[in-house]
Amino acid sequence: MDQIFSGQHSHSMQKDLVSIITTTYNSSKYIEETILSTQKQSYKNWELIITDDCSTDHTIDLIKRYQKKDSRIKLFLFDKNHGVGAARNKSVKEAKGRYIAFCDSDDMWKPDKLSKQINFMKENQIIFSYCSYDVVNENGEYTYTVIPPPLLSYNDLLSWCWVGCLTAIYDTKGLGKRYFSKIRKRQDYVLWLQIFKEIKETKGLVESLAIYRKRKGSISSNKFGLIKYNYLVYKKGLRYSSFKSTLLLVRYLYNYFIKKTINK
Repeated sequence: MDQIFSGQHSHSMQKDLVSIITTTYNSSKYIEETILSTQKQSYKNWELIITDDCSTDHTIDLIKRYQKKDSRIKLFLFDKNHGVGAARNKSVKEAKGRYIAFCDSDDMWKPDKLSKQINFMKENQIIFSYCSYDVVNENGEYTYTVIPPPLLSYNDLLSWCWVGCLTAIYDTKGLGKRYFSKIRKRQDYVLWLQIFKEIKETKGLVESLAIYRKRKGSISSNKFGLIKYNYLVYKKGLRYSSFKSTLLLVRYLYNYFIKKTINK
């Protein structure tokens, strides 16, 4: 019997390896919390694949300290800055797991995230899933919870990015490995839309299983950035016409302001 699975007979669903995709860039402030939240998972058969995008702080030293004690942590280093999309693609390329999951270097997972979500995917026979997530500020103080609809279609996703990157998991048996586009921001949104275009719709867990840290200077806190990068999602990422991209942007902004009012 393979050692990886020993003592896990009662968790037969844990036989599938999950590859967790993480990128770092000067992440020394939060990376330890991210790693610890991975290690606390009740689902034990995972590998954490970190690609560092040329950090200049002590991020790499921190990761190596954990790596020494846990062989499931793999670290890859860029010798020059390539951006988050390229770093994610490197981690995906190195991934050996059946399932690909994402957790950024300032985000965290609740202990049952993997076990509940993988179980949910198997029970519902779906190849892409997501869940709700809590939003905290830079100090880790809870602000609100994002609760996506339990069923999402391509059109739902076009009008609002319901899938938080830290909640997404896909099955390479059904989708193969998927890589991020070269646009500077919101590559995750483009990837989800490309996947949804093929699968048409999928289900997610309404339960909140992850914690997203909203930091100053993020796209969601920058109105001009939100307009610009969402337009590029439709125009460059999905190759829609300027007219259709503008219409989709107007719809997105309408939803944005409605949600902004609700969350006040």
